[in-house]
Amino acid sequence: MNILITGCNGQLGNELQLLEPSHPNHIFYNTDVAELDITNQQAIETFIDTNHIEGIVNCAAYTAVDKAEDNEELCTLLNAEAPAYLAAAIGRRKGWMIQISTDYVFDGTQHTPYTEEADTCPNSVYGKTKLVGEFNVQKFCPQSMIIRTAWLYSSFGNNFVKTMIRLGKEKPELGVIFDQIGTPTYARDLAVAIFTAIEKGIVPGIYHFSNEGVISWYDFTKAIHRIAGITSCHVRPLHTSEYPTPAKRPHYSVLDKSKFKNIYGIEIPYWETSLQDCISKL
Repeated sequence: MNILITGCNGQLGNELQLLEPSHPNHIFYNTDVAELDITNQQAIETFIDTNHIEGIVNCAAYTAVDKAEDNEELCTLLNAEAPAYLAAAIGRRKGWMIQISTDYVFDGTQHTPYTEEADTCPNSVYGKTKLVGEFNVQKFCPQSMIIRTAWLYSSFGNNFVKTMIRLGKEKPELGVIFDQIGTPTYARDLAVAIFTAIEKGIVPGIYHFSNEGVISWYDFTKAIHRIAGITSCHVRPLHTSEYPTPAKRPHYSVLDKSKFKNIYGIEIPYWETSLQDCISKL
């Protein structure tokens, strides 16, 4: 197949590129804004038709959660309208699309893992625009998978793991939120899951994917420092109220991955195993 990857310079896009040589039967078109402006509907249609694209993995998004509160127009363009353009173009060719979404479509007030059927209720601009993106992709491309993920990190790009390692080396003390609970996701594991879906065949619908296990940001930071060998930084727990941010975060965003595991027959790694793998690459 001819497969278009958007947002190839991001965390997930880079991890997908590392795995592409293991899938030599496909031709991959790795693009970022320099190669394809996904906010330009005509450019998308021309690119997809010219290169006979049969499937799309859309990793591109506006992910600056706090800045999104003051940049709703741009956030909507990238997270809601651009996916619609991609979905409409590939839908006309009877192709498939994988759209990456987020735990921010939920308000985080639940106390048991969120299934795909749980009611959505985003309380940030980022979450609202990503949810509209989900609707648009499913509307225009019947052969589409929505994969919601959470707490994404990688050896590429800027992310929580790399920031905590840097700050842990620079500062004698750090305060980290302890009352927000979720599951970290190593972008490499998500990339493997995406390729599993491509090779076994796209089963349309909404899916959840993160690593296994449950943890707070505070505990996650303690684990990052322990694995990275950082002993000089004292990490203390903070309440969310002590660290106000423009965008409201979900207090509980654990995702139930049963559907993905059952349909695609995969075993998802435990979060700490994957964290060790990522830090070893750093």
